[in-house]
Amino acid sequence: MAVKPLPVEPPARKGCAIWHDEGVNRDDMAKFLDHTLLKPEATPEHIIDLCREANRYQVAAICVMPWQLPLPDDALDSTIAVCTTVGFPSGAVLTQVKAMEAALAFASGATEIDMVVNLGMVKAQEWELVEDDIAQVRLAVPRATLKVILETGALSGDEIDACCEAAEMAGANYVKTSTGFHPSGGATTDAVRRMAACVGGRLGVKASGGIRDLAAAQSMIEAGATRIGTSATIAILEALDR
Repeated sequence: MAVKPLPVEPPARKGCAIWHDEGVNRDDMAKFLDHTLLKPEATPEHIIDLCREANRYQVAAICVMPWQLPLPDDALDSTIAVCTTVGFPSGAVLTQVKAMEAALAFASGATEIDMVVNLGMVKAQEWELVEDDIAQVRLAVPRATLKVILETGALSGDEIDACCEAAEMAGANYVKTSTGFHPSGGATTDAVRRMAACVGGRLGVKASGGIRDLAAAQSMIEAGATRIGTSATIAILEALDR
């Protein structure tokens, strides 16, 4: 099922201070970051703190669990996107459940949806089912930015390519490396580089999972990431002031 995606507007790499010899500009780096808190034990008070930090640093988005939505009024600047997860972290729930979860999250204020691909379908090479799983979420939230989490550490190179192709055909806006919860590990530059080559700039690439410092974030961007999901936002950005 081919679905036309919304346009992707990742941060511009050309002319960005990140790519200049004199060093990295903190404001530019912030626009790559999804300030993330997905710990199951996170409380509403923790989310308020997350929003305060996001407002201070003017990141691209915050990423929280669906039950934390809607956010309190005026908790987050209108310039910062609200991202949540769907089918997280296993991806193994029914497609109808993913679609309903996405629709409910959008109705509660999420403008970006990070859904987890069904790894069982991927390993079975049921590519039509993989594509339909993504497409049903796309249809449920046609006005949201849709990111598809591949869990690249558990996939072969060919499986990464096929997942990227399925995500593009289904109308996703981004492909994303990892949940950060799978035992296979998080983002790697090799996976980001492969995903970026496969989508060819038509989709964004989000690197997430284990990105805890400035060097790691920069390496992911240099490999082709247009978004970084991290809980180490403050450490990454404040490293630029040293």
